[in-house]
Amino acid sequence: MQSKIGFIGLGIMGKPMALNLIKAGHTLTVFDLNQEAVKAVCAVGAIAARSAKAVAENSDIIITMLPASKHVTEVVLGENGVLEGAKKGSLIIDMSSITPDVSKEIATKVAAKGIDMLDAPVSGGEPKAIDGTLAIMVGGKVDVFNRALPVLHDMGKDVTLVGDNGCGVTAKLANQIIVNLNIAAMSEALVLAAKAGIDIEKMYQAIRGGLAGSAVLDAKVPLILDRNFVAGGSIAINLKDITNVMNTAHEMGVPLPLSSQLLEIFHALKVDGKEKDDHGSIVRYYEKLANVEVKKA
Repeated sequence: MQSKIGFIGLGIMGKPMALNLIKAGHTLTVFDLNQEAVKAVCAVGAIAARSAKAVAENSDIIITMLPASKHVTEVVLGENGVLEGAKKGSLIIDMSSITPDVSKEIATKVAAKGIDMLDAPVSGGEPKAIDGTLAIMVGGKVDVFNRALPVLHDMGKDVTLVGDNGCGVTAKLANQIIVNLNIAAMSEALVLAAKAGIDIEKMYQAIRGGLAGSAVLDAKVPLILDRNFVAGGSIAINLKDITNVMNTAHEMGVPLPLSSQLLEIFHALKVDGKEKDDHGSIVRYYEKLANVEVKKA
């Protein structure tokens, strides 16, 4: 079923997600401060809006894909924001990675205006955003989820309702712990092997079919061997996510010793000028410590 959809946030992830909605036949109204991204999406059929309010006025479903909690709060609740333009009965789907407390607060405020909301962050990075196979973890009411499901399937493959409002972003925080600590563990192993003089490609083939094998291993090792650190998921974004992880965990009384170390690694990479690089650059933190480079034989 085709819908009138608004899309706010056309970054690394948002732009390909918006393009997939156009391919699916939806009428798409978009807004972003980056006019080049807006022009690129409008070139294939989207309609540009002057504000988040204008997007909401022309849409039944409004999707936000923004960098952090403060941006989502401003775009949804602020002046000329979504809430000022959204009609009663509209649906807001926030697909950003923000903190659960902020997500719940926004959901409560929009509900008071007769508007539904889902938090639906994604996993899979830019490649899966491009091919429309993102994993989407959703928080919200069952009937609202069912209403949104066809649209979510136009951007993702595995779409799962994990609980009420705030549960989607909580699941995303857990996801980010697993992904980034996996990259860190992999990086330690690769650097050890490189220092020992092992052929990394052969070692990768030897271990990928066993318990050490993972989606992370298969996604990142080939890129690391090619020294390709173009961001699919940047150090900056993952630093933000792991900061959210630690703040949320501390508020709940959950110690996360490995995640706290990971956060310091991200800060070290930021200071080292690698903030815009892919989070596969975690390996370069370890390479610097060991004075070795993981590369093809």
